Amino acid sequence: MNEHDPTHHDDDLSARLRALPDRRVPPARVWQGIAAQLHDDAQQRRAEAAGAAQPAHVAAAARARPRPRRWALGLGIGLAAALAVLVVVPMPTPHTPPPSMLQRQADVLAGEYQQAMAALPAATVPGDYQPALHELDASARSIRAAIAENPRSGYLLGQLQRTYALRLELTQQAVMAATGMPT
Repeated sequence: MNEHDPTHHDDDLSARLRALPDRRVPPARVWQGIAAQLHDDAQQRRAEAAGAAQPAHVAAAARARPRPRRWALGLGIGLAAALAVLVVVPMPTPHTPPPSMLQRQADVLAGEYQQAMAALPAATVPGDYQPALHELDASARSIRAAIAENPRSGYLLGQLQRTYALRLELTQQAVMAATGMPT
């Protein structure tokens, strides 16, 4: 093999990458430093909260002490979070069962209903039709939810079909009433 052969470099790189450890755990001193920063910060907050009750010379002495740098604490917390993400084992995604035949038929009905609604002329539906239309929409949603819970109930599919038919018929009547066409 030639030193300039790209496959040689790829094989070498692949071998080196496989030799790397799967996980990297930070040294214990890193975690100890983070714990110390958190402890110091908690003590400082307690001292500041109690500072109002301290005499002036004690509060002045507390202010004169060097305080931990807040950016270092934030950096330590960020580092800890990043390392925790690296160490977490990926969880398998839950298996979602495929839709049942009844659910697919309900989807087809919903698509046909949407096409029929889109074919209607655009018109503002009179207010007296609105409650009934909303009720039919709520019924269709409830039936779809029931089909999802009980995907073997053919009765529910018939109910959904009737609900869509009623909603379409009532919408047609509302559009005709809005446009002044005879019903």
